[in-house]
Amino acid sequence: MVLVPEVIEAIAPIREVPVLAAGGIVTGRQMAAAVALGAAGVWTGSVWLTTEEAETAPYTVRKMLAATSRDTVRSRGRTGKPSRQLKSGWTDAWENDNSPGALPMPLQSLISEPALRRIDVLAENGDAGAQALATYWVGQGVGLMNKIRPARDVVYEMAEDFFAATERLSQAAAG
Repeated sequence: MVLVPEVIEAIAPIREVPVLAAGGIVTGRQMAAAVALGAAGVWTGSVWLTTEEAETAPYTVRKMLAATSRDTVRSRGRTGKPSRQLKSGWTDAWENDNSPGALPMPLQSLISEPALRRIDVLAENGDAGAQALATYWVGQGVGLMNKIRPARDVVYEMAEDFFAATERLSQAAAG
């Protein structure tokens, strides 16, 4: 709500550049809001993690489907660079006062990724400890990701939702 207009105003004196809004966009309503703010379009990410075509570990998908926007955290524990992830025992451990601290990129990934891949396998096989540790990158829009569906349905529903939102805007402007 703040960043898109600010970016557009900052670059306007220099030259006209299409601006894409990003961050937490998982519905057509959010896309319409971004366009209403002046964005030329949107960049989506998390919404694709729970599609049938996604390579997200199955147990982690189930955790995402049960999550709310409050179930994410920014952590350096995966790559060494702050990134938003599904909150878990893994992210908690790296933020703990007893943590040795994350290594800088790309070194942290050399430690974390093999362990996290093993955690994914164990979590899917029912290991409770691994299930508590399972995490993946995901934004706060995760709270609106409530079912597994084909990517084509995500696109179709986003388009329908976008057009319904723009129709509401048109009616509000006419009223």
